[in-house]
Amino acid sequence: NSAGHIAWAGRIYANGFVHALERRRGRIYQGTWGTAAYARLYCPAPGSLQSLALMPEWYLICLGLSALAGLGYLWKPLLAALPLPALALGLPIIAVASSVSHIRFESTPPTRFARLRLRVLTAFLHLLQPLARLRGRQSFGLTPWRRRNGAGLSFPRRRTFWLWSEGWLASEERLRSLESSLRVDRAVLRRGGDFDRWDLEVRGGLLGDVRVLMAEEYSGGKQAVRVRVWPKFSSLGLLLSLLCLAFGSAAAFDQAWTAATIFGAIAAGLGALLLRDSAGATATVDRSLTQLGFGRK
Repeated sequence: NSAGHIAWAGRIYANGFVHALERRRGRIYQGTWGTAAYARLYCPAPGSLQSLALMPEWYLICLGLSALAGLGYLWKPLLAALPLPALALGLPIIAVASSVSHIRFESTPPTRFARLRLRVLTAFLHLLQPLARLRGRQSFGLTPWRRRNGAGLSFPRRRTFWLWSEGWLASEERLRSLESSLRVDRAVLRRGGDFDRWDLEVRGGLLGDVRVLMAEEYSGGKQAVRVRVWPKFSSLGLLLSLLCLAFGSAAAFDQAWTAATIFGAIAAGLGALLLRDSAGATATVDRSLTQLGFGRK
């Protein structure tokens, strides 16, 4: 998906509070006139908002909201954001408390204090597990923190490549060759779907990708292959940059210069990250196309 995660269906854990948040009820399959051998309960897959509090990146969201509320010391209107960190931290805590309350241990401790201590330890491990996953993602470059483009940087802009060939070769074969060349460079990519208007998407990082579209023309015994490459910036990154610019402008209007400087620096940093991620993916695609004999128009 857009965050770089593998799409899957099912539930691994936390069937207490998260299950209570689901608005759609499950359906029981019983067959026509109840002729099914076994009745099965089909539950709808949890939505993005329901799963967001269980993601490791949720702790980064909590940290960002806490920093935003802390800036209220420098700019008073931001004090209205004080309840947001508490609400953000409260969601995983409530989910963990609901899950732990439904746990049944194989060996029940003899005393009430021992049972309480075991539940507290279980709750602590539940809260610690997303932090461990987040550290692993950042340390080992797992999605959505993956960056493996070692071809340098190239300014991200729309560009077109051409290749004239004496013999005909299907576009699928040329795309497979390009895909293999990109994988040799350890690029992280995915193929376009049935309704996508692009063929390959090369991941540059958390905030920027590059998309590739190939077209061909065959005339007079020769084949002209055209490849169009353009950057795709993260919608979330652009939104955060615009919000920081808006907050910085409002703070400057109120003459809160320290807060305005901080928001301006954050917006500039996000803009630099957007360009860096897309520039890395652009350089990787440029090098692979050049190795396959394509020339830039």
